[in-house]
This record gives sequence, C-alpha cells and structure tokens, in this order.
Amino acid sequence: MGNKKGSDESDVHPRGNWQPSLGEFLDKHRGERHVVILQNYPDPDAISSAYAYQLIGREFNISAEILYAGRISHQQNIALVKLLGIPLVKFEPNMPLNQYQGAVFVDNQGTSAEEIVQALEQAGVPALIVIDHHEKQDRLQPEYSLVRRTGSTATIFAGLLEQGLVMMDQTRRDHILVATALLHGILTDTSNFTHADEEDFLASAFLSCFRDTELLALIMSQSRSKQVMEVIHRAITNRVTVESFTIAGIGYLRADDRDVIPQAADFLLTEENVHTVIVYGIVIVGDEEERVVGSMRTTKITVDPDDFIKDVLGKDASGHYFGGGKITAGGFEIPIGFLSGGDLDDYRDIKWQVFDKQIKQKIFAKIGV
Repeated sequence: MGNKKGSDESDVHPRGNWQPSLGEFLDKHRGERHVVILQNYPDPDAISSAYAYQLIGREFNISAEILYAGRISHQQNIALVKLLGIPLVKFEPNMPLNQYQGAVFVDNQGTSAEEIVQALEQAGVPALIVIDHHEKQDRLQPEYSLVRRTGSTATIFAGLLEQGLVMMDQTRRDHILVATALLHGILTDTSNFTHADEEDFLASAFLSCFRDTELLALIMSQSRSKQVMEVIHRAITNRVTVESFTIAGIGYLRADDRDVIPQAADFLLTEENVHTVIVYGIVIVGDEEERVVGSMRTTKITVDPDDFIKDVLGKDASGHYFGGGKITAGGFEIPIGFLSGGDLDDYRDIKWQVFDKQIKQKIFAKIGV
C-alpha cells in the first residue's frame, strides 16, 4: 500500500525467537489506533487471529477494530462471534478510514479484501503488519511481515502469546475467550487436526490450558441448516467425477449462503475413491454484482490447491490471481462484471451454463482429461 518494506519474519521458525521483534515493532506504535482487516468472508482462523491481535495490542495501548467487507453466514462462525462477543465492524464505502494510523492483515495478504485495501490506500492508511499462513503474496508491502506455512494463522498467534507478548492468565475472562477462539481456529483450519503439523499440536496444547471447554463444544456443535443440506444435495446431484476429482457446479446462491460452498466441498470429499473436490456457484452480491465463487478440498499430498487454482484460473487484468490456497484447501472468486444482473430466467440459465462449462473445461485440461 505504498509504504516502504520493513521487517520480514517470513523465514523465522514459528516457535522461534521472533516475539521480541514484533514486540519492539509494536512498542514503536504505542497509543495508535489500528484497523485489522479480514478477508471478505472470514473464517474462524481469521476471526480468532484478529481477536488475538486486539488482546496483544492492548498490551501496547493500541486500540484495534476488526473490519470485513463480506458476510458471516456459516453457523459456527456466527456462533463464534456471538458467544464470545467478538466485535466485528462491517465495511462501508464512506467509512472515515483516516482515523486509523495503520492497517493489520491477518489470515490474508490483501488479495481477498481488495475493496478495503483500495479504500485504505485512498485514505493514506499504511499497511503495518501482515500475519498469515498462506503462500507469500505481493499485493501489500507491510512494514512487518510474519508469513509461515503452518496449519493456521491461529497457530502463529498462539506462539506469540506463548512467547510472552501477553502473559496469559487462567483467571482472566478475556484471555480465556481468546484462547478458546484460537483453538477453534486451529481445529477448523486443520480439519480437527487431520492436517495438523507439530506446530499446530504444540500451539493447541498451550491454548488448552486456558480454553473454555463448554463454550468451545457449543461453538463446534452447531448443526447444518436446511439451506446447507439443500445445497449439498444440489452438489451431489450435479457432481462429475473424473480420475478421483469431483467437480460440482451448484448454480446461483444468495450472498448469505456463500459459506455453503466450502461445506459442500467438505461433504463431497468424504465420498469413496475421491481425493479432490471443487465446488463452485454464482453468488449474487447485490442488484448488479455477481461473482463465481469456488472452494477446493483435497486429501492427495501431490495436489497443491494453491498451484492448482492459480494454474487453472490465472490472473485478472491487474495481475492478481483469482484464487489460491494452502496445503489441503483453496478458494477462488471471479467477478462476472458487466454480465452481472438480469431478471430473466432464460438469461440466467444461459449465463450459468457458459460459466459452468468454461470452469469445467479449464479444470479438465489441468488434470489431463
């Protein structure tokens, strides 16, 4: 976002001695007001990481507001925010962003929050910090960067807490809530430890000393809604399986139902003889805005979702990839542009058929069928 490159902790082991460096950096920003940016449709890893940054910031007299531009619709995400009382602010184009001295990006590097990034740039708010566990990206040039390939960003924040940025106290409710949120973030991003590495297990062991077990169980026990089951049924009906890849287009979805797409992908991945799933649909964001949104899940170690999605879908006119991923999961979002909108059913059907066929062709070409 136009500011000079500063400290980069990308090559430091996540449980190594990087805490003092971040502490020294925050010490130079005492008393400031920061805005923590989430991806448009934040998941528990992002939400819990932002919540942890608020706690860390208070140690340096830094106030931080958490900002996102999309919607929160997944049942567990809603429960996480409501039960823990996590204060999230919905982005509005006319917000006075110049009230902030810096922006902090957690679990993303700006590419999945482009609307907010552009607004921050226009307001002259510098990108101060990026803390993420995805592949390194170049959309931002933060002053401090901590990007590590762990199972979750929550794992990184747990390490920061364990290293002493905050002296965790089992009697303090705010510490208990942050630990509970971070543990939930690790659980969801590692598929209940199925894809966890040593760092995730160690971080979880530390957080378990402070978590609220009953609250965590309540968050995790949220059942699938009727709408989720209807979309999963649609995905099952429309799926095509080739070479152990399952591809399912599910048509049009309301923005409030966007989180159903990754849930459908998770469900289809449980099918026998399937190692990779891609589910996508057209999400209606507003009266005249639509986007093709998709999720990818895989259990095959030789399939890299980040490389796969970038190779299949490429970049937009600005040179930014339409999507990316991590070890076992990925996602993408493609603006439809001037073809968005239209009330005629025939037109909507034709539009869906075109995008559905195009995406399938690109995926089939990638897997060689």
